[in-house]
Formats: sequence, structure tokens, C-alpha cells
Amino acid sequence: MKTQPIRAVIVEDEPLARQTIKDFVKGEDWLKVIGEAADGDRAVTLIDDLRPDLVFLDVRMPGLTGLQVLENIKHNPEVVFTTAYDDHAVTAFELEALDYILKPFGRERFRQMLTRVKLRLIDSRGQTEPSARERAQHVLDAKTAGHLLRLFVRDRHGRVVHVRVGEITRLVGADDYVELHVSNSSYLVKVTLNEFEERLDPKHFRRIHRSAIVNLEHVVSCKPIDRRLRLKLTDGSEVIASRNGSRNLRDLFV
Repeated sequence: MKTQPIRAVIVEDEPLARQTIKDFVKGEDWLKVIGEAADGDRAVTLIDDLRPDLVFLDVRMPGLTGLQVLENIKHNPEVVFTTAYDDHAVTAFELEALDYILKPFGRERFRQMLTRVKLRLIDSRGQTEPSARERAQHVLDAKTAGHLLRLFVRDRHGRVVHVRVGEITRLVGADDYVELHVSNSSYLVKVTLNEFEERLDPKHFRRIHRSAIVNLEHVVSCKPIDRRLRLKLTDGSEVIASRNGSRNLRDLFV
């Protein structure tokens, strides 16, 4: 029996962006565009009236922003945010909590995003993960909060995973990415180590060298090596602090 296509709504204030999405969706027989809106206020009405499975939602629009649209709708669709490279309405942390695609759209990048959405909407029915509204509420809460308390990240299969910051043992930076180590799992997040450092509580997290931050609550032991310190963590891993990092740590452990 043929399954019903995924019903989608496009919310974009730019006519060219709306047309580009429609062009890229053509040929995807599992996906059908059923409506469009050019501003946030109209989007709320349209989404609650049509109750689509999926919404392509602009972050910054006249009226309500994309996040405010999610906050105001009663329906609970899957959401893909569209945002520009220079749009500071959301931060890198917030984008990691959500599905998004950067403007101007490229066909290949759009296709990759559709593959992930299809996997979640069609191939993973019955599996549960935090909804788009729950993740958006987390983003809105984070805007007024101080230090990070939790994160939404993706595992290697593209599933959204909720991580409590206190469970992170260490963070390892590489260019524009950070690898979060949580127990025996790791997650790659497109956020710089500097951005993380600004949002982590310095009472619990300490940068021990240029590319690593450790959670002090997960330090089991500390062994001096020359002028540096070797730290053993609760997950069994060991990291060596730089000389500057070691000096800072000695103040804590003495």
C-alpha cells in the first residue's frame, strides 16, 4: 500500500527563497508542499489550520520570528529552519539544537537535509526524540539563562540527543568543531571551543590547554609530569594540561 506523502509548509519572507525550496522539493515523491506564508503571524494561522508534518521556517521575518512562531503554534510539526550566514538572530548553540539550512541554498546541501528529515519522519516512525517545539523552547530559555545547563546534539545517525552539561567529562576542539565526551559516547558539535568556554560555568569547567576543557567534577586524579599535570577522568581517559593550564589547576588541587 502506498504511503501518504509528507505534507510541508514553507514560511519565508523572500519570494526567491520560497521558489528555491519548491524547486528543490520537486521530484521528491514522498514530500508535498501544501501551503506558504511570508510572515510569522500568518505562519501561526496557516500551520494550525493545515497541520503539516514539516515546516520550512525562516528564522528572521516580519512580525514573529521563527522561534516565536514555534512558541505560538498549537500544532507540533517537524521543523527545518532557514537562516543566512550573517543572521545573528540565533547563535551556533541554538542552531545545533535545531534543524537548519543556510541561505543561499545549495542543491546538494538541501538534498542532504531532506535525507535526514526523511529518515526521521518516515524511516524512524515509532522512535522518540525531543520535538522541534521542545528544542525551540530550550533555545528561548537559553537566551535568558547564564551558563549552559543542557544541550541538544546529534549522534552519528543524525538523531537528536539530550545531554546534561554536568555529564560532559571533557571537550576537545578542532577548528570550528568541538567533540563532546559524555561517559562512553562522543558527539561532534559545530561550535568553537571559545564559544563553549564563554557559556560554561568556570566553577566546574576549566580550559587546560588550547584545545581542551575538562569538567572538574569528573577529575579522578592528578599526577605531576615535569611542569605539567596529567589528569585522569571518570571515563578512564587521561589528558595532559599545558604549563599554563597546570598552573591554574594547581591552585584548585592544593
